Amino acid sequence: MNKCHTLTDWLSWVDELSDKDFVIVDNFLDQQRFDTIRSFFLSHLEDFTRAGIGALSENIIREDIRGDYTYWLDRNRDASLHALWDLIDETMYIYNRYCFLSLAGHEFHLAHYPKGGHYDTHLDQFNARNNRTISMVIYLNKDWQKGDGGELEIFRKDGSSILVEPIEARCVMFKSAVVPHRVMPSHKPRYSLTGWLLQQPSALGKFLG
Repeated sequence: MNKCHTLTDWLSWVDELSDKDFVIVDNFLDQQRFDTIRSFFLSHLEDFTRAGIGALSENIIREDIRGDYTYWLDRNRDASLHALWDLIDETMYIYNRYCFLSLAGHEFHLAHYPKGGHYDTHLDQFNARNNRTISMVIYLNKDWQKGDGGELEIFRKDGSSILVEPIEARCVMFKSAVVPHRVMPSHKPRYSLTGWLLQQPSALGKFLG
């Protein structure tokens, strides 16, 4: 495993997530990783499909609730993204080693929100399947400006909320089962990598919401 971040950085981020239930990390991707993942994203846009809500057989398309398109990643098929898989391996190792989470799997997809795309308030968890533990969102947008929309709104325990702009190489990590959030309407195409660290392995995420 090729290390992407220092242990000092990781421990700082883990402490913040433990304290607040979420952490925002700027420049989470170095330039080479960012360019590699973004190029892969753009080269596969024609393979994206309309995202639904709900798990497995309950998955349905609800454009009034969710307006993005997704491409679910597979480690074997998408082996060219080795820089991403190294980063995910490192992330899982840190949470298992220092948070004692016993993570055993992950699922990630690329997400494209076209102009007007949004996702209403929700938790990253299902009634029939509750193994998502840590959510990760990494933004792949270049030159994102205030007014472009597409912010991630995170709702805190005290009822307040914070708006996170989807700027280049920023990562947001949060506890999947306890952090309500939504994606505000985007005023131009919005690109991200979204995934979950799992307590146990799962079927390939294309069957999930």
